[in-house]
Amino acid sequence: MERKGHKPIRVWVGNFDMMHFGHANALRQARAMGDYLVVGVHSDAEIEKNKGPTVLKEQERYAAVRACKWVDEVVEDAPYVTSLEYLDRYNCDFCVHGDDITTSADGSDCYQAVKDANRYRECKRTQGVSTTELVGRMLLMTKDHLKTHKRGSSAISSIKPDNLDTFSAGSSAESPNTSISHFLPTSKRIAQFSEGKEPKPGDKIVYVDGTFDLFHVGHIEFLKKAKELGDFLIVGVHDDMTVNAIKKRNFPIMNLNERVLSVLSCRYVDEVIIGAPYSVTKDVLNKVYKIDLVVHGITPSAPDLDGLDPYALPKAMGIYKQIETPHPELTTDSIIQRIIDHRKVYEERNRRKAEKAAAEAKMEAEEKAAKEAASNK
Repeated sequence: MERKGHKPIRVWVGNFDMMHFGHANALRQARAMGDYLVVGVHSDAEIEKNKGPTVLKEQERYAAVRACKWVDEVVEDAPYVTSLEYLDRYNCDFCVHGDDITTSADGSDCYQAVKDANRYRECKRTQGVSTTELVGRMLLMTKDHLKTHKRGSSAISSIKPDNLDTFSAGSSAESPNTSISHFLPTSKRIAQFSEGKEPKPGDKIVYVDGTFDLFHVGHIEFLKKAKELGDFLIVGVHDDMTVNAIKKRNFPIMNLNERVLSVLSCRYVDEVIIGAPYSVTKDVLNKVYKIDLVVHGITPSAPDLDGLDPYALPKAMGIYKQIETPHPELTTDSIIQRIIDHRKVYEERNRRKAEKAAAEAKMEAEEKAAKEAASNK
């Protein structure tokens, strides 16, 4: 909301690869510093030149950032190094970035120019998640995780299991960049992402559910279509044990709380049921809100553990609808396949990232020790 009596404060943020809830949290913080948030999203070429291979394609990233509820405007093909010229072009007062250093291909600070001009602000980085870490989780998947799984089309049977014996080479469970999730949620973080909306009298309430792992444009387009069918969209996100029981292997890649925050950051979502049951029950349909319509994609869902159709009840009640989305080929499995197809490149990228993080930590420790030594003299 615009501050009364003041010129609207316009904020610039440069966005990188793979729009995850850590990026969404940065955008939330940046938006809170002003009245209008402009996000510059880099092209594939810019990211590959300065950082390495991309996980999501540029058009997928543009769409994902536009769907974030704290974003007012997206600038496509923004430069990797933020310049004063771009801030002025889009009439932005300052830019915001997390409290970690981002460098370009030549090793220089991407934000040095705006820092020197005092048009730089910092927000807190969300600990426990990064594109590098999410890639690392996928790199840790082994051949056993990629065998054909016959339970429904949501399985990972489409992933090619060839030549995966050395898939985890260069990765380890001990590495901070290639580990299981260490994200620790708090009630405050959930509240920050949730707007506390309530349906108005007479609103048509739509319910969808799913895993929403590696939240991507395929999910976003589905949620957008579902929201168009009513006034208030509730999303049920299945818990980790349920997802693993249905999909097996190392799924889900993101834990329940990470997936919930990803869904809550989407502008089409009004409310989330955390740990929703896999089968749509009477409690789901009536206990919190009276659901008018249950929506699912056209891809058949795997049966519940009892072998029954998870949507049997809404189908019997005549409140079930299937919808088709523009990107049926973009799935969690297809994103994992991209990592597998270029695993050596991603392993090398993660190795360089780990070395850089270790060097920065060593430098910080040395600077701290030097300051302590100076103060003790």
